[in-house]
Amino acid sequence: MIRFTRGLVGIVIVLALWQFGSFTGLFPENYIPPPTTVLPRMLELFTGAFNNGDDQKFLADLVATMLTWLLALLIAIGIAVPAGLLLGSVPAVRLATRVIIEFLRPIPSVALIPLLIVLVGSGPETKITLAVYAAIWPILFNTIYALDEIDPLQLDTAKSFGFGKARTMITVGLPHAAPFVFTGIRLASAVILIVVISTEYLAGGTVGIGKFTLDWASGSGRQDIILAVTLLAGVIGYLLDGGFLKLQRLLFKWNTAEAGGK
Repeated sequence: MIRFTRGLVGIVIVLALWQFGSFTGLFPENYIPPPTTVLPRMLELFTGAFNNGDDQKFLADLVATMLTWLLALLIAIGIAVPAGLLLGSVPAVRLATRVIIEFLRPIPSVALIPLLIVLVGSGPETKITLAVYAAIWPILFNTIYALDEIDPLQLDTAKSFGFGKARTMITVGLPHAAPFVFTGIRLASAVILIVVISTEYLAGGTVGIGKFTLDWASGSGRQDIILAVTLLAGVIGYLLDGGFLKLQRLLFKWNTAEAGGK
């Protein structure tokens, strides 16, 4: 409750400063409308206040973005977790792939937009591919890090009971790595949302929050709507992170400190 109250106070202070800046002319209203204008627009996007059907279009774009987010997250988990378990448990494979991984990891996903547009076009495949590419790394490295931190005594105990590598991984490695993997998934969730919306905006897709923003930014002069969608994207990201954090604390009460649950 105290944390919620502090967060609420912080939001109120930011909104008050924003409103004050608009009132004094520090923020030109043509470029940065005040919160008293932007916040109602956020509600109008959902309540059907627009007469030209843009509220329905926004809801369709929102659903498209969130479905893309979910699909990219599931694909990233399906790729990064097995790969992380393999690299974390087999030193030879990890050593052999280190150069490739360290080469690919720093490449910004948005820098690959032109290449993917040429290869697969500007449809959903582009944003899904880029989002998966960006989300793999936090999950992968959290999984590898988790296996590196296993207590050798636990491995020796499993070996003394005659467990093979596969059974040791299932009974010792996975339970130990699970909180760290979930932390990687939580981080990847935010990364995916950023990449999906950015790709929709930059690559000119057919649907999505980014495409909706691009349409309104193309000569409409409606900065209030653009800021409303931008703030809404931030709210979605905050809710997703908060939801993952609560789920993490619920599932891994025994290891929230190591799992980054604080």
